[in-house]
Amino acid sequence: MIEGNRKYFRERHLHVIPRLKATIDRCRERGVHVIFANDSYVEDDWMFNFMEKHAIRGTDGVKVIKELDPVEGDIIVEKRRFSAFFRTDLDITLKELQVDTLAVAGINTHVCVLSTIFDAISLNFNTILLEDCCASPREDIDRFIFQVYGRYLPGLKVLSSDEFLNLLESR
Repeated sequence: MIEGNRKYFRERHLHVIPRLKATIDRCRERGVHVIFANDSYVEDDWMFNFMEKHAIRGTDGVKVIKELDPVEGDIIVEKRRFSAFFRTDLDITLKELQVDTLAVAGINTHVCVLSTIFDAISLNFNTILLEDCCASPREDIDRFIFQVYGRYLPGLKVLSSDEFLNLLESR
């Protein structure tokens, strides 16, 4: 599951794209479902009282960035709030696909990625945070999330993409 929208990519965000692309490609080779969760707001969305207007439904701002170009079979979830689960059909989609474990990556680890992780765990999904495929505006924010939540949040494992792919290979 990939969280993010190009409008909010900063320099720190850009460095994760090649690693994320490589991880997605390997997942597809192994038959792992790839899900993109994209911001998708209405023109006068309440959230714009607190943040810059972006990702308006019906515009290119809602699309997956070209570097991560989705392929047939990938799932795209349009979300109006931080979590990919909040008022979307992601939960039922995953249950129908018999998915029990999610690997989550994306930009703004501290908001959208973390919100999605909290909901995934609350919905009884084993959850992996791919630390080298995530980025917040500042490195210290990511370090804090990986160390504290990785150690103390039940149901969450923090792994590198290589560790995750090795885990996939061993199954």
